[in-house]
Amino acid sequence: MMRITSSSTSSSEAAENPARVQWLRFAVTLVGVTLALLAAVVGVAYAVDPYDTGRSTLFEKPGVRPQGPRTANPSRGRDPAFNAAITGNSRIQIISPERLKATTGVDFVQLAVPGSGPKEHLALIDWFLRHRTETPKALVVSIDDMWCTSNPDLPNDKPFPFWLYSADPMEYARGLLRYDILEELPRRLAYIFQGDPERARPDGYWDYEPDYIRLGYTNDPALRKRLEETPHSDAQLLDRDPQEGQRRFPALDRLKKVAASLPEETALILVMPPSYKNRLLPGAEQAFVDRACKAAISTVAQAHARSAVVDWRVDRSENRNPEFFFDTVHYRQPVAQAMEVDIADAIRHVASF
Repeated sequence: MMRITSSSTSSSEAAENPARVQWLRFAVTLVGVTLALLAAVVGVAYAVDPYDTGRSTLFEKPGVRPQGPRTANPSRGRDPAFNAAITGNSRIQIISPERLKATTGVDFVQLAVPGSGPKEHLALIDWFLRHRTETPKALVVSIDDMWCTSNPDLPNDKPFPFWLYSADPMEYARGLLRYDILEELPRRLAYIFQGDPERARPDGYWDYEPDYIRLGYTNDPALRKRLEETPHSDAQLLDRDPQEGQRRFPALDRLKKVAASLPEETALILVMPPSYKNRLLPGAEQAFVDRACKAAISTVAQAHARSAVVDWRVDRSENRNPEFFFDTVHYRQPVAQAMEVDIADAIRHVASF
């Protein structure tokens, strides 16, 4: 009797609530249509390949329209025209691929991303290496103080599209589910079907000097005064840090694994970019971290036979000249060109080609 009553009650409720049934059907239909639309958007985006990642060959056209390096570098990093790469952030970005090629004969692509850190750089290195059909000639890695963190998460407050560089196709597909992809699709199609569209510079070189000059970094008294400010604490510590030998740098541990996995013929150049004199403070806490970090960098170099370290994070005449710096970490062309000489010398010293 109880079962019959329950069934009768349910039938009665369904009959008395036709609106409820209609809303249920509407909700199911809405969810189904939404999922179908999302699948269609992902399918179209995957086929069009808005950032020229090479995952689709339906609309093949080299390069991308002018845009920032975060989204332009997937195209550059897989370009077979280049057999060497430079990775880092704005502290290495004005190292010129053309000038390095003139002195080494190696075709460099500049993959620097302003505001990025070691987690991003490792993703870029992985992308570049995964897309070589021939052994890369050289890899130049900028190692600034962001690599000298003990945090294994390698945090950075600037957004970065890791999904674009992922080896997981599902992660890439999920990354296509965003509004900016809908904005980029017509731009990509216009780039593909135009006869001679404007193209982002293939080698990725970006000289920031004109931008800094335009913003007043060479003649604004307030900005010039800021250059002379002390960025680190002046507190003096012991001559020897008791924890110095125990410091760990997870980013460098990961880079060491990359170094050990490189082909024997590839030259690995680890560059410590320059800082203005005020960031080089003997006896301060930053100096202890820097000392331990440099020791860890040397172990990275030891993991690959054809490695060299180019250390510009030292007290030298160029780093004491205020005319060579916009701020404490962004240097001008005279410093960049002197660094290029050192990088080229290092490549020639360790290279097998």
